[in-house]
Amino acid sequence: MADCVFCSIVQGKIPARKVYEDTMFLAFLDIAPSNPGHILVIPKEHHETLLDLPEAICSKILEVVKKVASAATKATSAEGFNVMVNNQAVAGQLVFHSHFHIIPRYKRDGLKHWGRKDIPGQEMESIHKKIVSFI
Repeated sequence: MADCVFCSIVQGKIPARKVYEDTMFLAFLDIAPSNPGHILVIPKEHHETLLDLPEAICSKILEVVKKVASAATKATSAEGFNVMVNNQAVAGQLVFHSHFHIIPRYKRDGLKHWGRKDIPGQEMESIHKKIVSFI
């Protein structure tokens, strides 16, 4: 896609600190990291969200995420890591080219985890049935 920053990185029009590349995928350091070693893993083909990724890409991208996360964890001496995929603006997606975040984590890094909501049993049952009906 012509105006996609990640497509421009794939095409070499915008520089990036690449940590991994093969014929289908590219991984590079995030320019606005949550922690040192925060990496983005992208398919080279443009697809806006996880739900848009073809099965051939979905089945292989986690292999790359696993390999890169292992290297990032070792390189940063992280005590753990998060893998995140934000889909659509409301979920925090800023670049509309599907990508996985790998964020090295430490006990006292100050990053927040997701909040929790108290959802009544009746509502939980209702949403359960709805989700199952779409699978």
